[in-house]
Amino acid sequence: EEDSTNSFICVLKKMKEVRLMEKVVEETEEAFTERMEALAKQWKDLHARRAHLKAHVMTSGMTVKENERLRNQALKKAKEEKEENSKKESELLSARRELDALRKQHQKLSKKLLKYSLFKRYLEDVVENSQFWDVGDVISYYKALVRTRKDLLQSQWWHRQLMEQGKVLQQQIRAEKEAEMLQCKNDLVQLKESFDQAQNDIRQWEDCWAEVQDRAARKATELKSLNMAIHSLFQ
Repeated sequence: EEDSTNSFICVLKKMKEVRLMEKVVEETEEAFTERMEALAKQWKDLHARRAHLKAHVMTSGMTVKENERLRNQALKKAKEEKEENSKKESELLSARRELDALRKQHQKLSKKLLKYSLFKRYLEDVVENSQFWDVGDVISYYKALVRTRKDLLQSQWWHRQLMEQGKVLQQQIRAEKEAEMLQCKNDLVQLKESFDQAQNDIRQWEDCWAEVQDRAARKATELKSLNMAIHSLFQ
C-alpha cells in the first residue's frame, strides 16, 4: 500500500509536470510560429526594399558615384540583414532542439503517467468504498500515518537507548557495589584478625594481672606476718 500510494503521488507529480511541459511546448510552438512569421515578413520587406531601390536607381538618373554609394549602402544593409537572419536561424535551430527535447520528455512523462494510472484507479476505488471524500484525503491520511509511524519508531529507538543506558548504568553500579562489598569483606577480615589479636592480648594481660594480684596477696600476707612479729617483739 505504501508503494502504491507513493506511486500515485509520483503520478500526480508527473501529471503536473506533463501539464507544465505541455504548456511550455505550446508556448515554444507559439514563439517558433511568431519567429517564422517575423522572419518571413523581414524577407518580404527586404525584397520590397531591393525592388524599390532598383527601380529608384533606374529611374532617378543618379550619377555613378551616387549609384555606387547607394549600392554600398544596399550591400551593407544586406550584409547586416544576412547576419541578423543567420542569428535568427541559429535561435530558431536552438528553439527546435529545445522543442524536440521537450517533446521527448513529454512522451516519457506520458508513458510514466500511463504506467501509474492503475494506482490512480485503485485509490479512486478506495475512496468509493471508504469514508474518504477524495484521493487527497487518502494521501493526507497516509502521510499522517507515516508521520505517526516515524514518531513511534523514534520513540522506540529512544526507549531502546534509555534501556541500554540503564543496563550500562546498572552494571556500573553493580560493579561498584561488588567492589565495595569486597572491600568491606577485606576490612571485616582485618577487623576480625585485630579482634582475635586483641583477645589474645587481653588474655595475656589478665594472666599478668592475676600474677600481680597473687604477688600482692603474698606481699600482704608477708607484711601482716611481719607486723605481727614486730608487735610480738614490741610486747
